[in-house]
Amino acid sequence: MPKDSEIVISTGPIPGSKKVYVNAGKDGALRVPFREVKLEDSANEPPVRLYDTSGPYTADDVTIDVTAGIERIRESWISARGDVEEYEGREIKVEDNNRKEGDKDACPEFPAKHRPLRARDGAVVTQMAYARRGIITPEMEFVAARENLGRSEHAATAKPSARISPTSSRRNSSAMKSPPAGRSSRTTSTTRNRNRWSSAGTSW
Repeated sequence: MPKDSEIVISTGPIPGSKKVYVNAGKDGALRVPFREVKLEDSANEPPVRLYDTSGPYTADDVTIDVTAGIERIRESWISARGDVEEYEGREIKVEDNNRKEGDKDACPEFPAKHRPLRARDGAVVTQMAYARRGIITPEMEFVAARENLGRSEHAATAKPSARISPTSSRRNSSAMKSPPAGRSSRTTSTTRNRNRWSSAGTSW
């Protein structure tokens, strides 16, 4: 394990891109991070929006303190549901952090400690269980906004000619599903011939 003084953590903006946030959720209180990557000027295209899973380490306005840990964003979401409780976890052992007793060169034990959570008696606290009960959680809203990658914003600002109407979409879908007239007539003709041979006792 490296010494504490040798640990280096990269922070700050990533060159060629920037972190942006989209407000989401029923009350607009969720801040979903994305990364916009600048394209070559010759492309004459807007930046490409991607996932951003770098956490606060690439934010411009956040002070990083590794001894305090990152912000516990879901803590208020979980406690608001009222179906979990804290409990006393077991004592941390030196081998949990890949350390040996008396190893002075090992990384120190993480100073920020939080009591673990567990479901209350009779409660099921998975996102699948919430969904089956018709509950939309902040976690679901967060993921939905992230997977959307801002497409709803684009649809709201797109020119009318760039949008696909539901009517034309259904018409195109129906056209793709319907077989050509010639193929349909040939299929019907083949079916008649098969029935004729079968009724004559001939194996098809």
